Amino acid sequence: MPNDYITYQNSGYFSKLIVDYLDQKSELKSLYNRFPTVENFKLQIEEKSKNFPIENREILAKALTNQYQKFEISEATSNNIELLKKSNTYTITTGHQLNLFTGPLYFLYKIISVINLTKELKNTYPENNFVPIYWMATEDHDFDEINFFNFKGKKIQWKRESNGPVGRLNTSGLELVFEQFSTELGLGNNANYLRELFKKSYLEHDNLADATRYLANELFKKEGLVILDGDDSELKKLFIPFAKNELLHQTSFKKVNETLPLLKEYNVQVNPREINLFYIQDNLRERIVFENGNYKINNTLLSFSESEILTELEKNPENFSPNVILRPLYQEVILPNLCYIGGGGELAYWLELKSNFEANTITFPILLLRNSALIATKKQVEKIERLNLNWADVFQNQQILINEKTKTISEFTIDFSEQKEFLKNQFKALNEIANKTDKSFLGAVKAQEVKQLKGLDTLEKKLLKAEKRIHTEKLERIVKIQNELFPNQTLQERKSNFADFYDEANEFEAFFSLLNSHLQPLKQNFNIVII
Repeated sequence: MPNDYITYQNSGYFSKLIVDYLDQKSELKSLYNRFPTVENFKLQIEEKSKNFPIENREILAKALTNQYQKFEISEATSNNIELLKKSNTYTITTGHQLNLFTGPLYFLYKIISVINLTKELKNTYPENNFVPIYWMATEDHDFDEINFFNFKGKKIQWKRESNGPVGRLNTSGLELVFEQFSTELGLGNNANYLRELFKKSYLEHDNLADATRYLANELFKKEGLVILDGDDSELKKLFIPFAKNELLHQTSFKKVNETLPLLKEYNVQVNPREINLFYIQDNLRERIVFENGNYKINNTLLSFSESEILTELEKNPENFSPNVILRPLYQEVILPNLCYIGGGGELAYWLELKSNFEANTITFPILLLRNSALIATKKQVEKIERLNLNWADVFQNQQILINEKTKTISEFTIDFSEQKEFLKNQFKALNEIANKTDKSFLGAVKAQEVKQLKGLDTLEKKLLKAEKRIHTEKLERIVKIQNELFPNQTLQERKSNFADFYDEANEFEAFFSLLNSHLQPLKQNFNIVII
């Protein structure tokens, strides 16, 4: 097949907001700092260098060293942590939930996008250093979103109760998940690799944050990936002034609400709360609300006066957790970051936040849509070619695809557009006659036009339906191959886990190498990766 990609805009899987952002529509330009081009990173470096304190670098490096104490760290990752102390080092960051066994494929695509961008920037700006960061969403609390992954069409799920931040959740009960996964894997070197990887990640670590760090580190340590847990007392000390501002002045609520009218033609991703902070402990993550002059912890009996909550913030900053509106600000306060790489939904809420960054005098990062990919086997490609399909066909809505292919393979034209146009011209002439003779006939003429056109529509649909029956076998093959590549008619990267491809990959190192070679973050292409 001639092309191994399709543009994001033509894929049909991105919102109008993201398509307009990629097309750099003028009405959105006030909502971001710089568009992601390699040239624009020069200006981003200059801006960030002026307002990221050197002392923050020391605190960051020390916190990361502490977080990695229990882990075998690669030389590349160790060097990158050390480089963060230098004033000419910058980060490229992505974040993701602690999905069980990485969850959907796009977890990998995010991290590979970050790694590949750091390499490209190093080639372009060799006088600087660029460190890839994976920000673990350890403070999230929606366990039902992360407690499973799909494998061979089955849901491998961790069933248990969960309260509080998921990163602090102990790993009890994952033995049963391991047994189910191990049974499904079967035999072979790749199966054994996955079995051992799951076991060491989840059965040999006490909490979900450590398990996820081990897993991501094993997959990407050779690339020098640095894994950051924001649920860290020392790092949160850096955020105290901003959290204090949030408690006392609700700046983010005001600023984001000022921005939302600029996004009125789009679906707003998130709405700010008056206070965009949670209060967290091991089994607690609840919103902080201001009521009757006191700061109350929602759904609890906990309550603080203004002086009490400010004292609590100073003494125990780890008990305060930014929500989706404030988490980006926290990230950019503690990292010398140039760019955030995320999915369409993430970029949609980031586009609400620039005014809040400006109010807090923190540089707004470049926003880059993560790479997307469709993995296809050589056999699947051969089937697609035999069916005379191209990649644009494969990405189409299934019903539209079937209708179009039915018309293509039919021996006669199933398109009455010419007849409809002829009818319209005839009724246009009749309208002119009625208008000159008796205008009371105009209604009757219009009614006949609607009736005749509707009749042609009905005939066209019946003919299409009859042709579908005649060509059932070929159309079923088209549906089957599309369903293989788009499970449940959704993007493969949102459903499938990387373990689904263990039978096709000779070894996983080669599989990851293939992904690395295809995913180029600054090119706006939905990649087709053939294994």
